[in-house]
Amino acid sequence: MNPVLSLRGISKSFPGVKALSEVQLDLYAGQVTALIGENGAGKSTIVKVLTGVYQPDAGNITIDGAEVHFPTAQAASKAGVTAIHQETVLFDELTVAENIWLGHAPRTRFGLIDRRAMRDGALRLLEGIGATLNPDLRLRDLGIASKHLVAIARALSIDARVVIMDEPTAALSYKEIHELYELVEKLKAQGKAILFISHKFDEIFRIADRYTVFRDGQFVGQGDMGDVSENDLVQMMVGRSVDQIFPARHRNIGAPVLTVAGYSHPTEFADIGFTLHRGEILGFYGLVGAGRSEVMQSLFGITKPSKGATRIDDQVRVIRSTSEAIAAGIVYVPEDRGKQGAVKGLPIFQNVTLPSLSRTSRAGFLRLAEEFKLARDYTGRLDLRAASLDQDVGLLSGGNQQKVVIAKWLATQPRVIILDEPTKGIDIGSKAAVHEFMAELAAQGLAVIMVSSEIPEILGMSDRVIVMREGRIVDEVAGDRMTPETLVRAAAGLAVAA
Repeated sequence: MNPVLSLRGISKSFPGVKALSEVQLDLYAGQVTALIGENGAGKSTIVKVLTGVYQPDAGNITIDGAEVHFPTAQAASKAGVTAIHQETVLFDELTVAENIWLGHAPRTRFGLIDRRAMRDGALRLLEGIGATLNPDLRLRDLGIASKHLVAIARALSIDARVVIMDEPTAALSYKEIHELYELVEKLKAQGKAILFISHKFDEIFRIADRYTVFRDGQFVGQGDMGDVSENDLVQMMVGRSVDQIFPARHRNIGAPVLTVAGYSHPTEFADIGFTLHRGEILGFYGLVGAGRSEVMQSLFGITKPSKGATRIDDQVRVIRSTSEAIAAGIVYVPEDRGKQGAVKGLPIFQNVTLPSLSRTSRAGFLRLAEEFKLARDYTGRLDLRAASLDQDVGLLSGGNQQKVVIAKWLATQPRVIILDEPTKGIDIGSKAAVHEFMAELAAQGLAVIMVSSEIPEILGMSDRVIVMREGRIVDEVAGDRMTPETLVRAAAGLAVAA
């Protein structure tokens, strides 16, 4: 079988960085090809080449054996190549139908937008992917999973032959992920060639027919998923065999640092109480909607509780704002680093020093050398990979953006650091670096709260685990009770197995 789309010898360079070096990729009709690689491997760059955002410095793209060029995103779309990104690029104030047809709406014979045809076409596309959505609803009234369905319908509205899915399950619940799998099967049955990008190996082995591996901007290998194991792929990704064991820790848990009692919010959580100790990593586990992130955001002063007390050491603290939380020694690394963590458009060094300007200024004037030194110290400890500290943080891979956000808050010299899904959407190498650094922070006496939905991570890194369900703490697990079954049953509201 010949591929629908092929890339050969594709290279792309930016100032100080060679993002791609003579890579290749083949996509086949009715098959899912997983593109696998660490952050910085070149996955995002190749997607932008395929969608006309970037033009390659060398190499060629062929569709059905004929060479094509994508000087613009419109050219790629016209050729039948479309992408569904991790963060859906849609407009909240427009309706579902308007989002689906934006830029290529059907027209009447007078050249006006044919709203009846647009609505009927939107219904047809949504029904084709099993989505029961009202095309007249505004996007702002939909949940994340529904927005993903709108993005998929929009992608199919151009009669795409090649569909790129970039981390499509990152923000979805367990049920929504399986609905997406069913949708992918439908697209395969329609003969679409699908490029699937994910860091989750269970997804890759569940959904992909073929694999392609990139490492450091170079093509490493490709083949059938049935011919490789997880360890084979990891070895290709990182150039060495990786034993996915979490870092060994010398636990030295000290006195209580943070005590929370009776913490409640009118709509998000109720009666939250726990104690966090010096040198401890306290895990928070739960299903989507359990209220974990909402509790952490309240502790950081983003939202206000309706009642409850917070004690830091032996002193009761009322935290009404993020600045008061930082002053109290509490910092929060959010799950959504793109919108809540990093300030895109600013260079790396300014992102790192933003909350610590009092340390890098004199008499109201910023001292550039001190900003660079502070940023270099903390990004160096996290093994940040970037061309320079002057680089726009928005140009970094997801894993490196996460490192910048962690470095930013560590530079404030906190006593408590809250890490909300710290390795979400980042590769195995970056995960290992974050895990090792978390262990190092705890060894130095920092108190760490880690919110995670990944059971291996929560069990591998935590000293204790608090399980939440529907805004309440339902269990606290330690020692021999720290098993996957115990966590899942508590989070799902199931009785403990006999």
